[in-house]
Amino acid sequence: MSNIVAIVGRPNVGKSTLFNRLTESREAIVDPTSGVTRDRNYGKCDWNGREFSVIDTGGYILHSDDIFEKEIQHQVQLAIEEAEIIIFLVDVVDGVTGMDEDVADLLRRSRKKVFLVANKVDNFNRINDASVFYALGLGKVYVISSTSGSGTGELLDDVVIALSDVKEEEDLTGLPKFAVVGRPNVGKSSFINALIGQDRNIVTPIAGTTRDSIYTRYNYFNFDFLLVDTAGLRKKTKVSEDLEFYSVMRSVNSIERCDVCILMIDAKAGIESQDVNIFSLAAKNRKGLVILVNKWDLVEKETNTHKDYEEYIRKKIAPFSDVPIIFVSVLNKQRIYKAIEAALSVHKNRVKKIQTSVLNDVMLPIIENTPPPAIKGKFVKIKYITQLPTHAPSFAFFCNLPQYINDSYKRFIENKLREKFDFTGVPIQIFFRNK
Repeated sequence: MSNIVAIVGRPNVGKSTLFNRLTESREAIVDPTSGVTRDRNYGKCDWNGREFSVIDTGGYILHSDDIFEKEIQHQVQLAIEEAEIIIFLVDVVDGVTGMDEDVADLLRRSRKKVFLVANKVDNFNRINDASVFYALGLGKVYVISSTSGSGTGELLDDVVIALSDVKEEEDLTGLPKFAVVGRPNVGKSSFINALIGQDRNIVTPIAGTTRDSIYTRYNYFNFDFLLVDTAGLRKKTKVSEDLEFYSVMRSVNSIERCDVCILMIDAKAGIESQDVNIFSLAAKNRKGLVILVNKWDLVEKETNTHKDYEEYIRKKIAPFSDVPIIFVSVLNKQRIYKAIEAALSVHKNRVKKIQTSVLNDVMLPIIENTPPPAIKGKFVKIKYITQLPTHAPSFAFFCNLPQYINDSYKRFIENKLREKFDFTGVPIQIFFRNK
């Protein structure tokens, strides 16, 4: 059985605000605009020592012609299927609406445990107003204010009791996290959907469909990791809505918190300045990197097209160009699993630890044969090397005159480390310190 609680309801009743309060975070975007939450957003809630997952969903609307709202309906239904318990949120200010009745009808058919929660009960008078929701036939009405937190304690007490017989969820904190990043509409959500064989993330031809960062577990073929679908990153000059600004921040946060970034670019458009900016952002955060060139099936090819395109990308991302580049077609599912194998290989390189004795046995002879150039008649002598205990590969070279090591020699050392120990796809740091 699952250990998931889903928050559902019509648009603009405060679902994301409640989600943020339960998870003690600001993961879900909160904005007065109706329909802000489009994808499902996952988080953790810890109440009285009991942990469970919470899903924030988009507002449920029936009989709508809007392309997003139809997809939101699909996402809400998926959330209901995944969840063990449903929090059905309604607005005490508006009372019972036709859309509330539609959602109530959907939940009754789901046969799941439903908690009917009246939100925006900010004063004593509104407690009595909440009694109208008994007409929905879903039992007890909990009265809360998701903004102030009033009433959420009683709600969570009963939610934990309802979950008491549910098997504890597996700990996912140790799983590698792969963030799928890139400009809008390059195929990030389609890539994840193709991998897992489900339409978990909304896909439309409209750029900017994904606004939150979505975590999806991939546990097939002896692989086990988390995929993160992120909102497309645009240039700052093109970020006009407050909403899109928040989406960009979600993507940046996903890059900061992941282990490997899978950067997707459009084969027809080529690698653009914003792609390079995303690549640089991930490299500065010392994340593993894999580049996927999507829509490769749409490119007219000649004998050396593949090789020339790869060289063109490596020139654009220089000086850090030791990165796997995979040419894929998400639509045709060409080489998408090779992309995952490359990401797992990069993650393995990123957590690699090299014994100090091995490091010195390999690198000191290379340094002896090609020592740092003498400056002002002074010779730099490197005596000892060790890997630092950091989350990404970092190395300290102890020498007598670290201030005389120039950038070109640092690049030489980095290239030799990559050549001898395989750090493909991983930014590495090198420090020269006084012995």
